[in-house]
Amino acid sequence: MADPPGSRLRPLRPGYPVRTERLLLRPLTGGDADALLAYRGRDDVSRYVPFEPMSREDILERIAGPWARTELTDEGQSLTLGAEVAETGELAGDTILFWHSREHAGGELGYVFNPTLGGRGYATEAAQAMLQLGFEGIGLHRIVARIEERNEPSVKLARRLGMRQEARLVHNEIFKGEWSTEVDFAMLADEWYALARR
Repeated sequence: MADPPGSRLRPLRPGYPVRTERLLLRPLTGGDADALLAYRGRDDVSRYVPFEPMSREDILERIAGPWARTELTDEGQSLTLGAEVAETGELAGDTILFWHSREHAGGELGYVFNPTLGGRGYATEAAQAMLQLGFEGIGLHRIVARIEERNEPSVKLARRLGMRQEARLVHNEIFKGEWSTEVDFAMLADEWYALARR
């Protein structure tokens, strides 16, 4: 019998910044508070994601708390990185990688980007880098993205990444005071490596 997937996992300790073609992915700092507030404080940005519009105090609290993590050493942890445009130093958005299960080698991807910098492919580029960290860095077997169906830009991004829609959960939970339909996307490590070889 083959080794269980979880036995091949390793801690993720990236060297920062993680460089992509146009972005620098790095831990968030107090100096990012205003840039984060510019999009995380917006009603339209928070409409279909699991947080309300944030205040500067909310953001500073998260930077000092859960967003302060710089590595993933075991299940139950998450890594949030800012996506800085290398050429300008602007913070385009932030992306998160959850390590959910050691036994099943499972993770989850999330992303929140500033609409004023939309349409340039920054979110796709950052999310691809996070998938790479999950599959090649930790050795995850499967990464999912759970999206509110009405969040069309997020759905389109998951498809651009090559993730496959696996489920549509109709009115599966009350979300911000109303029934929400969730669409679940996923990618397996084999699929990631197949895409990377193209």
